[in-house]
Amino acid sequence: MQILFFLGPFVVAGLIVIFIAFFGGASAAREAYLTRGGRFFIGGMVLLYVVLGLVVPLAVINSREQALGATGSLRTEDVSGKLEDGKSLFIENCKSCHTLDAVDAHGVTGPNLDELAPLDKQRVMNAIKRGGTGDGRMPPALLDGADADAVAAYVSTVAGR
Repeated sequence: MQILFFLGPFVVAGLIVIFIAFFGGASAAREAYLTRGGRFFIGGMVLLYVVLGLVVPLAVINSREQALGATGSLRTEDVSGKLEDGKSLFIENCKSCHTLDAVDAHGVTGPNLDELAPLDKQRVMNAIKRGGTGDGRMPPALLDGADADAVAAYVSTVAGR
């Protein structure tokens, strides 16, 4: 549908060129424009401005899906309960370092979790407990207990999707 609205103005412009070519050429079109033309010309211009100025933008805006700050296939998927907690904890504690498309995170020091996918929950739990691979770039036990479990559940669910 968006392609139709993108191409629509070009189709209209093409039809105008065809109209000019078949009904008097450029000089007749110029004369009609300078003399304000007839009712057909004025009505056509008003209709053209209304369609291109109001209808097309409104149609494009209304055809957009609601986004929840995510990208990819998860952009409109509602998360609830433990996954919602994991999402907010990830944003709070991990987003600055890790890249994860589901929350539009573009970290610079940690690995891209989407590229590591598929990730199972236990692997994420171990990384949180150890501090990543244990090389000192990530603090060990950054989260613990239910918080670590929620983040691990969330990351294992959304990474790479």
